Amino acid sequence: MQQESVLYLIIIAAIGLAALGLNHFISRREHAAEVKQERLKDLRTQTFHILDTITALKAAGCKNDILDRLNQHAMVLIEEVSMLAPDSDLMTQVNNQKETADRTMPSHTQFTSDKELKKFQIYVNYTEKLLKKMLAKGKISPIQARNYGQELYWLNISVVADAHIMQAKMLLESGDKLIALSHLKHAKAVVVRAMVAQHLKQPKLDEIQPLIKELEPKRSSYGGTLEDSISDIN
Repeated sequence: MQQESVLYLIIIAAIGLAALGLNHFISRREHAAEVKQERLKDLRTQTFHILDTITALKAAGCKNDILDRLNQHAMVLIEEVSMLAPDSDLMTQVNNQKETADRTMPSHTQFTSDKELKKFQIYVNYTEKLLKKMLAKGKISPIQARNYGQELYWLNISVVADAHIMQAKMLLESGDKLIALSHLKHAKAVVVRAMVAQHLKQPKLDEIQPLIKELEPKRSSYGGTLEDSISDIN
């Protein structure tokens, strides 16, 4: 009878241990699934943001060196998505977004509103932060970081100036010369104040100044001598 009790207790203990082991396994699997979903959520945000950034910078005419760095970073994220969720809707969406970025061509007409300009500047700021991280990790040299920073700075200036020029041309088509002139003067001021070499500014100024000259009210000039003026009155 005593042996049966011991055997009974052993069986109960074994069942208990098995239940604990099963619960632990299920808990670990659920935790792993939660971690995976959180990582995919984070990857979704990062991947779409960098692909949107690439699209915007390509549309603005950004230099290939910077775009290549961003593409390399994007591919690392995309590869992780493909490992964690190869046949998911997320993977399909990422691939579609990558194709959109790859097909994008330079087109300054995309940045004609304040909302679009602010969004573009967010992408520029994001790129600058990303390049700083690359510099800290030794993925780019200090010289490259400085050059990329200068290129992004001038790209931002150019996009703002081009947006005002485009807005001015649209206003001219509707006959609103005064506000068009205001946009052109704003574009000129943005370029003139830019902290870059004059040879970068000059082509943009050469584009803006003739448009301003054409729209500015003509100043009356009084030539000749006092006698000529009096004789004209007479």
